[in-house]
Amino acid sequence: MNDPAPIALDCGKTIEELSDYLNADRTPYDPSIESCPECLNELRALARVSRLSRDLIAQEAADLPAPPDSWMQAILSDIHREMRAGRDLPIHHPDPRVRISVTEGAVRALIRDVDDDIEGLIVGRCELIGAADRLGAPVRVHLTASALWGRSVPELSATLRDLVSAALSRHTELEIAGIDVTIADLHGYAPTEEER
Repeated sequence: MNDPAPIALDCGKTIEELSDYLNADRTPYDPSIESCPECLNELRALARVSRLSRDLIAQEAADLPAPPDSWMQAILSDIHREMRAGRDLPIHHPDPRVRISVTEGAVRALIRDVDDDIEGLIVGRCELIGAADRLGAPVRVHLTASALWGRSVPELSATLRDLVSAALSRHTELEIAGIDVTIADLHGYAPTEEER
């Protein structure tokens, strides 16, 4: 069976290249990667997944089974799809001749960075629903996440919602109509002897 073609970003770099670069501690310094916003977003996402993998290995060592490979692949696929630049989201400027915007991919990366502050939660899919490319248009944020077994799902969801709202109000001018959080699965579950 043939291996699938490597996934390439819009800039031409592949996930494998970026993963190798990250595994080499970003040395030797590659200016074509370090100056590319898409590559930097992907490196942050890969580092986050790497931390998650280390955490899962530590849990496995404590007799907790790791989640299935399909779970990790689904997260990686979502991250890759969402790290694309996407739409330009405008930022108001008093001079009408000046146009400032932030990319949708950068906003998604901002949202993903929030989960670093929430122990036991990993953001999976992130979608901006609505005319985010028009100032003042209502936008809903749809998030899916995986929660650590044993943690309070309502508490994790509320914390994620609050931190995402604060980050978006601090760094964007999006008119957030709501933030929907779906906990799609749990990780770190250890079945009892009877369940095995």
